[in-house]
Amino acid sequence: MEFGIFDLIRIIGAVGVFIFGMKLMSEAIQRAAGTQLRNALSHMTSNKWLGFLTGFLITGIIQSSSATTVLTVSFVNAGLLSVTESVGLIMGANVGTTVTGWLVSLFGFKVSLSEYAVPLFALGVPMLFINGGKW
Repeated sequence: MEFGIFDLIRIIGAVGVFIFGMKLMSEAIQRAAGTQLRNALSHMTSNKWLGFLTGFLITGIIQSSSATTVLTVSFVNAGLLSVTESVGLIMGANVGTTVTGWLVSLFGFKVSLSEYAVPLFALGVPMLFINGGKW
């Protein structure tokens, strides 16, 4: 398997798309950031342990430490978080993804996810229509 010029172009293109996406997300967050978001973020990162716990829980919910890290970097870039506040979030995200991997390795093959998927959809879909879909 050879590594050619087209592979290099693909890698450069992928990095470019990633950076462009980060820029777009940062600009959108800057425009959309109101006082409620600023207050919520400052409360969630008021100390390093609360920031750590927040990063851990967000990663546990969305199942992606990369997404949590990208959001955190976007918040820093938008001026909603300081670099110091973001450290706890990112560390919590990394620990959260490790714990998630451990849980899947311990229980993943013993639990049928399809048994839980339908009830979760049954709960989630009506929530889309409650309150005019404004979540």
